[in-house]
Amino acid sequence: MRVLIVGCGYVGAKVGEVVARQGHEVFGVRRSATANPELAALGIEPINVDIAAPNALDRAPGPFDWVVFCAAASGPTVEDYRRIYLDGALRLTQWLRSQPLAKLVYTSSTGVYGQSDGSEVDESSPAAPGTPTGEVLLEAEQIFLNAARHDSLPAVVLRVAGIYGPGRGFWLKQFLAGEARLEGVGRRILNMIHRDDVAGAVIAALQKGAPGEIYNAVDNEPVTQATVFEWLARTLGQPIPSAVSEDPPSGRRRGLTNKRVSNRKLREATGWTPLFPSFREGFLAELQRLGVLQT
Repeated sequence: MRVLIVGCGYVGAKVGEVVARQGHEVFGVRRSATANPELAALGIEPINVDIAAPNALDRAPGPFDWVVFCAAASGPTVEDYRRIYLDGALRLTQWLRSQPLAKLVYTSSTGVYGQSDGSEVDESSPAAPGTPTGEVLLEAEQIFLNAARHDSLPAVVLRVAGIYGPGRGFWLKQFLAGEARLEGVGRRILNMIHRDDVAGAVIAALQKGAPGEIYNAVDNEPVTQATVFEWLARTLGQPIPSAVSEDPPSGRRRGLTNKRVSNRKLREATGWTPLFPSFREGFLAELQRLGVLQT
């Protein structure tokens, strides 16, 4: 397979690494050339273009069998999001219309679900983001889904939960820095997924996802914030963080939601199984990587 990864960053580089090890020919799009040596070492041939720019992919060595769109906005504003997710999606789908393609996967976010009542949500649940950036992500989904329905572009939408892994993870980093605070009694439900499991979900969707379908990529266990902090406190022998109001910490991009996101459809449709079924396995691996806990 010839594989193009648009947005070869934290998630995209891992996807590229895995599929390159499987023997596929992999190309990775990034705006900057700063990471080119690292990408090359993973078996990924860098392409340095701005996906939102006109004719950005004209010199890409297509055609490709698989395409992954997992680009990230360069900033937190709605304009930043619109430029990458909308302009980029439109340019990519237009460019791909004239090419044979086996599958395209767009990584969206479970942030498009705005439910705040603690209910379980699946792909049939209403998507009503509580933030302007979430609305952009939902609008981008429609670009790909419309292309699948009307232009025969085999696009799949993957709604990804909060990503953590090597060097990443809001709640773990806050706890280790001594800056974590329990929101009220910590009853809000968190939905997370390890970076390596996102990569696995993308590859599963490329292999077995049905064009025009939406799948949730999240681990097997939605958990309350209190559960996460209690586990960290017990594992590290530290006190549970002090409580504050239930407003989210400053600087968080996502809207305040409270829901249990189901991964059942992805598991049943593709056979995907997370390597890290819950945050416990994933956080433990990261704590051992950091040397906080011995193997």
